[in-house]
Amino acid sequence: MTQIGIIGSQGRMGQAIAQAIAEAGETLGGGVDRDGDASAITAACDVLIDFSSPAALEANLDAALAANLPIVIGTTGLEERHHWLIDEAARTIPVLQTGNTSLGVTLLAHLVREAASRLGEDWDIEVVETHHRMKVDAPSGTALLLGEAAAKGREVALEDKAVRGRDGITGSREAGTIGIAALRGGTVAGDHTVHFLADNERLALSHMAENRSIFAKGAVRAAQWIVGKGAGRYTMPEVLGL
Repeated sequence: MTQIGIIGSQGRMGQAIAQAIAEAGETLGGGVDRDGDASAITAACDVLIDFSSPAALEANLDAALAANLPIVIGTTGLEERHHWLIDEAARTIPVLQTGNTSLGVTLLAHLVREAASRLGEDWDIEVVETHHRMKVDAPSGTALLLGEAAAKGREVALEDKAVRGRDGITGSREAGTIGIAALRGGTVAGDHTVHFLADNERLALSHMAENRSIFAKGAVRAAQWIVGKGAGRYTMPEVLGL
């Protein structure tokens, strides 16, 4: 059995991951929460799952590096420096970082990329996401993941084409841009739709999360998959063989 450690173990996701580990027939190697030291559990683990906070990422990577353990990172709200830290860690250990560990969202991103690669700029692309009122980052990591998928399909950089929110007199929509809108309210676990809109026709690709357990199950699947891999930066599509 695989010994899996949880960083962020007392949060809602951490508790869901603990349950998913048991359901998958694996073993919980230990857990640490806010202000905890991930190094305290590495000796009992084969792999770490991190759903903590961006501020804790560097220390968590250091712990994984010191123990030569693979790590799955599902923490969202990461900035450019965090991705640099992940790239550096991936030179030594296996790292899988994603904005969403759901297997359904992983497949959705694949479909979005395929659609964007085949539909021209006369098809406008808009990403709309809805999350519970307590979510602190916007747009969500999943919305950015889907925006990146669309951008890759069109062979452009998302940072050059993204339009995040509109207000006032915005003028007509610029061809080739990728809109991203965030809604917050209630207890929504996570709804995402990518709209492709052309003259006289529309295509919508959607995923609705009814419970955060789907993210926990995907994280455990990723943790099982990454054990034994060589150093490098891995993605959820590779877990599904896409």
